[in-house]
Amino acid sequence: MRHPHGTTSRTARALRTSATGAVSAALVAGTTLGLAPAAQAASGAAAAPTTRFVDIKGHGGTVLKANVVAPADASRAYPLLVLPTSWGLPQVEYLAQARKLADAGYVVVSYNVRGFWESGGHIEVAGPPDIADASKVIDWALAHTPADAAHVGMAGLSYGAGISLLTAAHDKRVKVVAALSGWADLIGSIYAGRTQHLQAAGLLDGAGRITGRQGPELQQIFKDFYASNLAKEEDMVTWGKKRSPATYVDRLNSNGTAVMLANAWGDSIFPPNQYADFYEKLTGPKRLELRPGDHATTEMTGLFGLPNDVWTGTRRWFDRYLKGTANGIDRERPVRLKSRTGGAFEGYPDWKSVTKTRKKIALTSATTIRANVDSGANGGVVFLSGVLDQVAQLPPMASVPLLPRRWAAVWQSERYATAQAVRGTARLHTTVTATKESGTLVAYLYDVGPLGLGKLVSHAPYTFHGETPGRPFGVDLELLSTAYDVPAGHRLALVVDTVDPLYIEHNPTGAQLTFSSPPNDPSYVSIPLREQ
Repeated sequence: MRHPHGTTSRTARALRTSATGAVSAALVAGTTLGLAPAAQAASGAAAAPTTRFVDIKGHGGTVLKANVVAPADASRAYPLLVLPTSWGLPQVEYLAQARKLADAGYVVVSYNVRGFWESGGHIEVAGPPDIADASKVIDWALAHTPADAAHVGMAGLSYGAGISLLTAAHDKRVKVVAALSGWADLIGSIYAGRTQHLQAAGLLDGAGRITGRQGPELQQIFKDFYASNLAKEEDMVTWGKKRSPATYVDRLNSNGTAVMLANAWGDSIFPPNQYADFYEKLTGPKRLELRPGDHATTEMTGLFGLPNDVWTGTRRWFDRYLKGTANGIDRERPVRLKSRTGGAFEGYPDWKSVTKTRKKIALTSATTIRANVDSGANGGVVFLSGVLDQVAQLPPMASVPLLPRRWAAVWQSERYATAQAVRGTARLHTTVTATKESGTLVAYLYDVGPLGLGKLVSHAPYTFHGETPGRPFGVDLELLSTAYDVPAGHRLALVVDTVDPLYIEHNPTGAQLTFSSPPNDPSYVSIPLREQ
């Protein structure tokens, strides 16, 4: 293969180094935003919430650094909210929101998860010790704060979202969860399409090394991941499934947990597909919100105490299902989507309704491409591309007519007479013949304007191993879910190449891929469209 361990390790080290500045800046911001509300509480009126920093003994006696923000009147019980911190951020991360929630009548306990900053232990990546820690924090809060044992909820951003969902599956006391920019399927997030998401993993690895302590197990997981160690693939998948809320969806349903999920279309660490699939399997009260943005960018202003609709929705969710307030959120359509190209939120009764209308683009012409070269079509850069799309509607772009056909296969639709509202998950079905037993392809869907400039609508990688060279095999690939409006007069184009800086590729030197459309099994890309 063309990706030896040494090359990948150098790439990973570079990613970890580049992550240092970004992570450090985020930590400084997190500390600043957290201390401001505490200072206000100290200097404000007597009725202002109280804030204190405490040590809580977690699983096995591991010390967890935490803070408690509670209503000043401790003469009665209040609903309890437990907030585990995000990956790499300190215990002050949520203090601005904790102050708002305490003002509204909640006891809020936020704690630094084990392995990070001044909390003890090693990073467990939402493993059993992390779940046990969360239950210990609930125990402590019920014993040391005016918290009501019958009204317990959890919320978190990113890492805290995953731990909250997993804890709710294992601890029946947790009645309500708001999981923001989190994951339901860890393997489906960073190993989707059987392809290692290199930049995403590199940032997590780098942030973990800077702000925490990785144990031997996690170090080995990262080592095998970067090295593309197929002998360890099954072990890695088992490790990931143990840490995936989707594995325990039956427990959440049995517990009747009210679950709110919020994510961004361009989340480069935990993409929206795995959240949407998980949402469909939930049977209790549920809500799914998807917006333009990248990982945790849609919630960021709320961490500074600024107006933020994700945190506003979170507060409404807890008011309804933890306090019992009749605020109408349960009567709204539970699936809320906002297009990346602008406009208001759209409501749907369920995820299936988003994707029920489809239009196929036939991939009729057979074509052969050579591997190992980036054609110029790619998914962008982790975080940066999603933020540019969020704030300026500038997704990754490529000149489709100029893409070299030696390394990129290209098919285009007709020009659309009317605007096309792409909503949901596009699907590629094709037949591939490879000259080597392993390989990687990446499919891109572009919105192509009159001058041939393509704006990325969606993409996804796909890796295969153990195929017989020269023998055709079928490929079915789901692209990343999205909401995007294609203007009238534009086309959609499907582009396939073999190299993308976001991913580890598995193309041996000299490999070629041929895409065909047999009469008995035609190739196509299926585009989900909103009914006009």
